[in-house]
Amino acid sequence: QVQLAESGGGLVEAGDSLELSCEASGRPSSVGAMAWFRQTPGKERAFVASISWSGGNTWLGDSAKGRFAISKDSAKNTMYLQMNNLKPDDTTVYYCEAGAGGINATPSAYAYWGQGTQVTVWT
Repeated sequence: QVQLAESGGGLVEAGDSLELSCEASGRPSSVGAMAWFRQTPGKERAFVASISWSGGNTWLGDSAKGRFAISKDSAKNTMYLQMNNLKPDDTTVYYCEAGAGGINATPSAYAYWGQGTQVTVWT
């Protein structure tokens, strides 16, 4: 089992930056890849970015390209999402997911997920 804990969300003004963190505990050695998704009530969970745990390969979704960056600190079992130039459309709950496979843009490809962290962008 792997437990995931997100942090770093908050209320920011449009154009500001935030860094989200996701710490893995339990059996983080079983993780092959981690990812960030976001979900607005009533809508499907949308892919933001993914990173492989061993090689560090990354995949950014369309919503992340040019503004967000995904990274990891293996020693801390922690994944990060640096979000720059935030827009009101980025307002939603961001979820961390992890699984034994490789990077993937499909939420169901990951076996573990956290409780989510709220990001609110105002103008």
